[in-house]
Amino acid sequence: MAGNSEKETKMPMTDTERLEFCQKLDQELDDFINSLERKRYTEGWPEDRWEEEMDKHPFFMKNNPDGDVMSPLAEGLAKLKYDPEENTPLELANNYKEDGNFNFKHKNYRLAILGYTEGIKVKCNDPEINASLYNNRAASHWHLKNYRSSLYDSEKALLFKPEHTKARLRAAKAACEVAKYNICIQHCEKLLSQNNDKEVVELLSLAKKKRLIQERDERKEKRKTSKKEEERDEIIKTIIERGIRVSNCEDEDDIDLSKLEPCLPDSQDCMVHLENGILKWPILLMYPEYQMTDVVKACPENVPLLNQLEQLFPAPWDTNKQYNVWTVNVYFEGYDKMPHVINPKKNLGDLLVTKYFELKAGTPAFFILPRGSEIESRFLEVYL
Repeated sequence: MAGNSEKETKMPMTDTERLEFCQKLDQELDDFINSLERKRYTEGWPEDRWEEEMDKHPFFMKNNPDGDVMSPLAEGLAKLKYDPEENTPLELANNYKEDGNFNFKHKNYRLAILGYTEGIKVKCNDPEINASLYNNRAASHWHLKNYRSSLYDSEKALLFKPEHTKARLRAAKAACEVAKYNICIQHCEKLLSQNNDKEVVELLSLAKKKRLIQERDERKEKRKTSKKEEERDEIIKTIIERGIRVSNCEDEDDIDLSKLEPCLPDSQDCMVHLENGILKWPILLMYPEYQMTDVVKACPENVPLLNQLEQLFPAPWDTNKQYNVWTVNVYFEGYDKMPHVINPKKNLGDLLVTKYFELKAGTPAFFILPRGSEIESRFLEVYL
């Protein structure tokens, strides 16, 4: 039989040996760290873009980046929060409300509106949640100064929760901003029936004062409108009495001011009007040779057309000095589609009742051509 093997025994380290061993390990660790490539850590979220980076994180992102395929993790998280198959309508509405609240807190009011709108679209049956969604969306609209939308949403919130004080106060404020003072007063009175709040008392007083001013202005406008209507009726009556033929009118009963509104350049604001029983017309003077026009905005019917021409000649564009009151012919195109020469010494009112004359677009129009010139011949040849 073999003899007993000697058992190798290990002596414990002395304090000196232990110290030397630790120093050796520290040195080896330092050498290893120093041998690594020194590289700046860039994987964190920079302070100036932390919100942007956070939106890219699958847990926090709300929408898939345009054109990118959603990762399985992001898709799973989105399903957990927004998939109608994974959530009840109440849970979905709450999730969208939270999303809206997050953006509202960070003053991203347009994004908040999108969140609340999605929650409203869910149409859950919880009146409390629906009231909150509409009220919060109203608050977002208020911050964006969309006062009509804020009023609409506040009143929708009140349909779900009539005792919603914040919604009613915002409805009152928004109504005041859009000059719906009766609605503002109604909401204020309901609020004051529950609590005598100083802010509401002041808002009610302001709305009542503004309503009085609004009613006064409406009365003024009504009187003004009534006066304008009387003036328009008088103009039409005078045109009929003068026997002026108006284009596109079957008879005198068919004449209205819409057919007398000028639609020519520079004459839209000078429609025919009455002054002391005298009709004053905008007239259009055309110079085919130069493709130029003049508009006289208020030519009295009892003044010769010649007077207007004398004020316009000599014209700055007439380099050949061919245009003056004694060397030009004046034409109008009649309803027979033919040119008719007129005597400019006659009053405008007499010219308007000349045979074949027809008033178009509320503006008497005349062609001015040098007498006996080549351009006059070419002008007349067009009608042959």
